[in-house]
Amino acid sequence: MTPPWSGRPTASLFGQLLALIGISLAAAQVISLILLFNLPPPAPDFYRISEIVQAFNGTPPAFTERRPLVIKTVDNAPAMVIDSRMTPKIRSQLAEALHVPIERVVISSASRFPVSDRRVFRVIRDRMARDGGEQEEHFLIAPFDVAVQQADGRWQIVRPERGIGLDPWQQRIVLLFFLSALVMAPVAFVFARRLSAPIRLFTDAAERLGRDPRAPPLSLKGSAEINVAVKAFNDMQERLRRYVEDRTAMVGAIAHDLRTPLTRLRFRIENVPEDVRVKMAADIDQMEEMISAALAFVRDTTRDGERTPLELSSLLESLCDEMAETGADTQVELGEKVVLHGDPLALRRLFTNLLENAVKFGGRARARIYSDATSAIVEIEDDGPGIPTEEVERVFEPFYRREPSRSRQTGGIGLGLAVVRSIARGHGGDVTFVNRPGGGLTAKVQLPI
Repeated sequence: MTPPWSGRPTASLFGQLLALIGISLAAAQVISLILLFNLPPPAPDFYRISEIVQAFNGTPPAFTERRPLVIKTVDNAPAMVIDSRMTPKIRSQLAEALHVPIERVVISSASRFPVSDRRVFRVIRDRMARDGGEQEEHFLIAPFDVAVQQADGRWQIVRPERGIGLDPWQQRIVLLFFLSALVMAPVAFVFARRLSAPIRLFTDAAERLGRDPRAPPLSLKGSAEINVAVKAFNDMQERLRRYVEDRTAMVGAIAHDLRTPLTRLRFRIENVPEDVRVKMAADIDQMEEMISAALAFVRDTTRDGERTPLELSSLLESLCDEMAETGADTQVELGEKVVLHGDPLALRRLFTNLLENAVKFGGRARARIYSDATSAIVEIEDDGPGIPTEEVERVFEPFYRREPSRSRQTGGIGLGLAVVRSIARGHGGDVTFVNRPGGGLTAKVQLPI
């Protein structure tokens, strides 16, 4: 028989992640190359010499696509860092247009030459010709400072206005890369969903195992690593199931086998004096009662009950009505309808035990039901003395009783609350006791929806 975790394994998780990263990097490089070879080079802000002269003369031209030229006066001349072969010609042309010696004209820039792509020069020449200017007119590319020394020794500087934020061509590049990221997003989403789906299903299976130890083995196909994890998970589930069943069967066998020596003891005490025989018979009866309770506990925990949709409000109302018919003070607050999957017989026994304890030790039982995002909550309150804090958890231990006496009238055998917690945890939930500040005890049952 082929195990449920088998199947032809897909590529390993490492291989799928490597493929995702490789495809993403390759796509990013392809998009970058397409942008590089197909988009025209960005044309920086350029300014004709005639426009710079107009700014020095106090009538800077107005620009629609370029930053305006600004003029300021400083005490010291900027350093001359533009020393290309065209710099002397540009300085000479500026000096001649401004009627000053060439020594009083300085051209500086933050970089030696901001643009070196020949295509940029062609774009600038074409734009100058399109704008109606002289195609061979000299120009400067921002950023730059053109300084002219005045008669008082101070320097007048013309420069393009400093920009804030990205240039238009930079904004276009950012937009194109953003669009390329949008194109890649669905691909990344598909890969990520494919990689995370087996892990998510694996998590659901682990949660289902916590609710139902007898849940069917996990059947999941995925990467090689996932298949190995599924096999280990199913092996662990099977070992846990066998371990619990073996321990439960052992307890049942011990309890069953104890009946034989107890029966012999009952016959042997017939010749014991009356006063001693009565005490010994009471002890034997109590031991037989404990054995019967243990066998019932084992029988209930090993029973594979069918789980069906169950509405908790109706179940609690029927239980309270049945107890009220016998004179018990029980009541259920009307609340929301909560439906969950569970074993009806087991949950009936769980709430019956809690309601009977509330009536027996607290005089009355008040139940209410509500739900949060993931669980159904049932709270059963009584007016009893409560439980000391140090014993709140111990009362759920098998055969533990706060009353030292072992008579049925003072507390029973001590398996009731152990059964309650076993049923709740078998459904993936839990049971806790909380002492109310005004007195009384609240039993809180949490069951996953």
